[in-house]
Order: sequence, then structure tokens, then C-alpha cells
Amino acid sequence: MSYNDDIKMLIDAQDLTLPPPEREPQRQYYFIKKCREIVKKKSEELGRPLYACSVCMGCQMNARDSEKLSGILETVGYQSTESEQADFVIYNTCTVRDNANQRVYGRLGLLNRYKKSNPQMKVALCGCMMQEPTVIEKLKKSYPFIDLIFGTHNIYKFAELLYTSFETEGMLIDIWEDTDRIVEDLPVERKYPFKSGINIMFGCNNFCSYCIVPYVRGRERSREPREIIREIERLVADGVVEVMLLGQNVNSYGKNLDEPITFAQLLQEVEKIEGLQRIRFMTSHPKDLSDDLIAVMKQSKKICRHLHLPLQSGSTRILQQMNRRYTREQYIELADRIRREIPDIAITTDIIVGFPGETPEDLEETIDMVRRVKYDNAFTFIYSKRTGTPAAAMENQVPAEQVKEGFDRLLKVVQDTAREQIAKYQGRVMEALIEEVNESDASLVTARLSNNTIVHVPGDASLIGKIVPVSLDECHGFYYIGHCV
Repeated sequence: MSYNDDIKMLIDAQDLTLPPPEREPQRQYYFIKKCREIVKKKSEELGRPLYACSVCMGCQMNARDSEKLSGILETVGYQSTESEQADFVIYNTCTVRDNANQRVYGRLGLLNRYKKSNPQMKVALCGCMMQEPTVIEKLKKSYPFIDLIFGTHNIYKFAELLYTSFETEGMLIDIWEDTDRIVEDLPVERKYPFKSGINIMFGCNNFCSYCIVPYVRGRERSREPREIIREIERLVADGVVEVMLLGQNVNSYGKNLDEPITFAQLLQEVEKIEGLQRIRFMTSHPKDLSDDLIAVMKQSKKICRHLHLPLQSGSTRILQQMNRRYTREQYIELADRIRREIPDIAITTDIIVGFPGETPEDLEETIDMVRRVKYDNAFTFIYSKRTGTPAAAMENQVPAEQVKEGFDRLLKVVQDTAREQIAKYQGRVMEALIEEVNESDASLVTARLSNNTIVHVPGDASLIGKIVPVSLDECHGFYYIGHCV
């Protein structure tokens, strides 16, 4: 019996003649069953199924949350669609950069037109953007057609909020400033049947000066290790071979638990799960990455040979302004230690260009860092001022022309370095997880190496979800063309 089948049995067992349970997640099971009755009735009245579109914007944490939203919508009776001309549309929003907010506002205008032609359509917004009070005021004033708004802390209450929205008129807003609650065991509609994200913690305590995440995701709170292990065991029984352990800073996992446990110790427990073949995690803060974690990764047969280690800047002065709490020298020493202990590891990173006060000399230090560490890839961003963060009020905002020039120079070095790193694997045979049929060529399937490199090989959908040895025949910059061995 699958993970969702177990939960559906618990939902079916709910007695709707009684008041809703106080305990979670049983309370949400009750409201899922109530919503299912409403959706079924509406579908019968229309003489067709009801369709729901769930749109995820943002990070892996958002993607995992969206899988839960989709799972609940499917369980209450909606059929999934990618068309936003649906009966129910929900945006799970990001707010890390201002352009993410503007993207949502632009798409809301389109939804307003759709709703006018389909009056029974419902529109919902959730996620990080909803935790900003100024956003809520703007939505109330300019987008009154929205039916449901909630944030990051009460996403587990989606079924209950959905039911309330069905039973009331107008805009329903339920935003929590913070929470210490962690509620799992909800229906999940996974994007891939063979791999899954797993939330191991929520929130962030770091308060980097450019980042709004601690304000919208709250303080760090870790899940109990036994709950994480139980969830992974159920997923493995359901066919999952690879998990991604998720947290804003996984290296600080376990510090707030009644019985503290380190992230390295958690990984050792996860590795014991029979049937699980691959373990990934994201994201690691350099200031908290321990020697114990490096040792566990070195000895592990299941932890993937890929580490995402955000740098943000190669200048110690800028790192101090960013409140990153490590120096250029400390980061280099850490990267050297990782490469020395795990020679076959791929290291990727995040870099911001144009942070307030950044000089051409600071940027040169960042470019030198890329050459020094030899990143296998880097996500490069132009600094985006986020209202509510300390950096937004800093003087010496960098002129746009200087930022653009510096960004282009950095990007070229990142790309050149990444090509050199990836080219090292040519001619080798390595294990790859087949993930999907290639979008451009149906005679190929797309696979991912342990080090996160992509390889396209001849094959069909029957290979999806399998880990197979592949020969890396032709390097095409950032990916390979190969064949199954």
C-alpha cells in the first residue's frame, strides 16, 4: 500500500457527524473529507470534473510544499492541469527577489480575466510573499477577486482553509507571524515517483543582511529524526530511490530538539534505510559545515558526490556586510579540506553581484575565488533590493551599469570553469539515475550523475527511475551525450 493510500484510509475513516478533531493532522483529514463532498457535488452540478492548477515559484522548499498542495487538491477530487484557466488556481509564491513579486502581480491580472469568464473559479495565494504585510494590503486593495490567502507557517491547514473558503464569500486571509508547529503526514502528489524532497527543518536563524527568508519562514525548527526516518522508509516502500533532505541551513539541523542530534548523525541514520540508494541535501551554510559531516560524506556509499556551498562573495569586507560570518580565507580552507577528503566531489555555489558598496576590487576577489575553488557550477545573481532587509537601507548602492559589466565578467569565468570541471569526466563510466524522456529528442532519456551532472543517453520511458552505468562519451559544455553500459 502506498504512502497516499495509507493517508486516504485515515481520511475515509473520519466521522463527519462529529466536530472536527483538535489534533493534527487528523483535523486536516476531516476537512479533506468535507471538501471532497463539496467538490463532488459541484462536479455533478456542472456535469464534468473540476480542474486545479498549482503553480510553484521558488526554491526546493516551495516545491515540496507545492507537492503537498497538489496532493490535497487531488485527494478532495480536483483533476490536475497545467492550464491556469482552471476551476482552482493556487500560486505558491517566492519573495527572495522583488521581480518574483512583480511576476505574481502580472499573472494575477490574467487570472482576473479568466475568473470573469468562469465565476465559480477560485484563486488562492500562499508562500513567502504572503508573509509581507505590504503585499497583503496591496492584494486587498488591487486584487479583490482573490478567494484565499495564507502564508508559510500554516500551509498544513490548506484543507481547512479551503473548506472555509467554500463556505464563505469574499477574500479569506489567514497569515501567521510565526509558529513552532510542524505537521506532516498529509497527501502528497510527487513530481517524480522515484525521488522526493524531505523537509528536515524549517526556518532560518542566520539573518544575512540581503535575505528576507528569516522574516517570512520564521526561526529554525527541526523535525524529530524518527519522523524523518519513518517518512523516508514509507517513500522507499513506495518506489523512491533518491531523497533530497531540505532545509534553509541543514548544517544546523537538530540544535533545537529536546534531544539534540547533528546533521551528520542524521545522515548516518538515513543511510541505514534499506532500499534507499541516493541521498542529497540542500542547503549548507559554510559557517556550520563540520568535520564530522565531511567524514560522513567521505565514508558514505549513498550520499551523492555533490555539495552546494553558497559563497555569495569572495571579498571578506562584503561578506561582513552581508553578515555571512565567515571570511574569504575560512571559506577557501573549508573548500580545500572538502576536496582533499572527497576528491571526486562536485562543489556548486551561489554568488551575488552588486551588493551595496561592492567595488571592482571586491568583484575581482570573487572572480579569483571561482578560479581558486574551481566550482562545477554557480548560480549567479544580480543583487535585488528587498524591502525589510538591512541591506535595502545601506548606502552606496552599486550603479546598474557597473553591476551588469561585473556580472557578465563573472558569468564568463563561471561558465569557463564549469566546462573545465565537467570535461574531466569524459570517457568514464559512472552511475546515473534516469529521470525523464528527453524533451527535445524522444529517442533519448535524461539522467543525472551522483555529482549532479546531466547526461543524455539512448533509451525509453521503461528506464525511468533506474540507476544504471553510463559511458560519458561526448562533453557538450554542461552536459554529456553517452550510452548505457
